[in-house]
Amino acid sequence: MTGAEPPVLVRREGRAAHLVLNRPRALNALNHDMVRRIDRALTEWEHDDTVRTVVLSGAGERGLCAGGDIRAVHDDARDGDGAASADFWRAEYHLNARIARYPKPYVAVMDGIVMGGGVGVSAHGSVRVVTERSRVAMPETGIGFVPDVGGTLLLARAPGELGTRLALTGEHIGAGDALLCGLADHYVPSAALPALLADLAAEPAQDALARHAHPAPQGELAAQRPWTDTCFAADTVEEIVGRLFDHGDPAAKETAETLLGKSPTAVKVTLAAVRRARALGSLESVLDQEYRVSCAAMHNPDFVEGVRAQVIDKDRRPRWSPRTLAEVTDAEVERHFASLGERELGLGTSVL
Repeated sequence: MTGAEPPVLVRREGRAAHLVLNRPRALNALNHDMVRRIDRALTEWEHDDTVRTVVLSGAGERGLCAGGDIRAVHDDARDGDGAASADFWRAEYHLNARIARYPKPYVAVMDGIVMGGGVGVSAHGSVRVVTERSRVAMPETGIGFVPDVGGTLLLARAPGELGTRLALTGEHIGAGDALLCGLADHYVPSAALPALLADLAAEPAQDALARHAHPAPQGELAAQRPWTDTCFAADTVEEIVGRLFDHGDPAAKETAETLLGKSPTAVKVTLAAVRRARALGSLESVLDQEYRVSCAAMHNPDFVEGVRAQVIDKDRRPRWSPRTLAEVTDAEVERHFASLGERELGLGTSVL
């Protein structure tokens, strides 16, 4: 990207209107300006009868979007009062809800890395395309944060307890597993993407997809459903870990060890958030809940420390506080779900 280029490229090709996330050096991480630009374009195209399909993609070779601009949120949490991040999330979550209700086909090309906020601007779309290069994840517990952008609802709706597992561990999944978990709709080999985009300029999205979609390569999660469903159905994170270690499958033990490397506070809050999202049902109500959780979580010591360890210093040795699951109280978990009063996001029909 040159200095003259905007962070979101907007163009028209025939009947299709394109949004290209354009911060490739930052793996197209979303910031507030990008969210505003996307929202403005969606407003314009919603009422333009010549636009039949909206297409989202990412610049560069590495992926659609690595998530929100986590360094900016980290700096706000460490040095500011959190207001800038809260404003960003308010705009971002409104955009996530808008994408889910958009009246025209919204084709998200989920090629390469798609994480966090990248899931928010893609997996709520009506047509979601993955490739053999797709790596999809909600990795927030690894930086002391909690899945947001409607991710807790997307994962709550995955078959069995697969979504609970992905939310707690932050595992990356490929195309086959993204389709299994309901995070994507179609598999298109990356080599066919240029032809798909060309066809979207001339014909309806479903017609173009019918020509280019193929069966996805087999994923890994289907074979692991039995122990995943048994272990992750437990009521507490401590019991989940215990069941994983006791199960006997080496993959279950490895998953337990992965889980124990995440922020104890974040995984406990995440389990509560996914279970509550399942009960809430509507995306808008879940986004309201996630807004409360995000505004609380950014002020936890684990968030600043997690970003330091994983993103800034990259020593991969976060010093969590509290250090163990046992030290995270129910009251501490519940604090993340407390009403924000006048600062509520207010997307849902009621305020909990």
